[in-house]
Amino acid sequence: MLTVLLVMVLSLTGVALAQGEATAPSSSEVVLKRGDRGKAVKRLQVRLDVEPADGVFGPATDRAVKRFQRRRGLTADGIVGPQTRRALGLKAASVATAAPDSTVRLPRVLRRIAKCESGGDPTVVSPNGRYRGKFQFTRATWRALGGKGDPAAADEATQDRLALKLYRRSGTTPWPTCGG
Repeated sequence: MLTVLLVMVLSLTGVALAQGEATAPSSSEVVLKRGDRGKAVKRLQVRLDVEPADGVFGPATDRAVKRFQRRRGLTADGIVGPQTRRALGLKAASVATAAPDSTVRLPRVLRRIAKCESGGDPTVVSPNGRYRGKFQFTRATWRALGGKGDPAAADEATQDRLALKLYRRSGTTPWPTCGG
């Protein structure tokens, strides 16, 4: 009875129980759960290869988190607290300091497209000069996505970010040969 009461009190106060230990996240630390939205959820989805990585912690993300937790021997509750975040290799984010990563973890489909389009080389230019960079952007598409200058001269992280932006807008349609 005392254990049940302790669990109820801890859950009401926001303290998570994991692996038999009561641990309380700091007040500024982000804990992710079903129903949450935003950049932190999107980073989680990318790490778990949930597609689309739309920043909405819905049923697919919940299943992926629980599957990951079971595989790692964690409590499979679907809540991404300190232990799950560490196991995922995600940095502890806080509400005040959460910032986008400088690198982008691409969904599997975009990694396959990059390999097909350019062999994964961000400096590749097609023989006719029209398609440029890791994802073989046209200059017009690059500019429409917010890119500056030559896609083949841009750093790989920028190319990855803009390819992910294009993928979220249009799926694999912009890559008819390699996207299917």
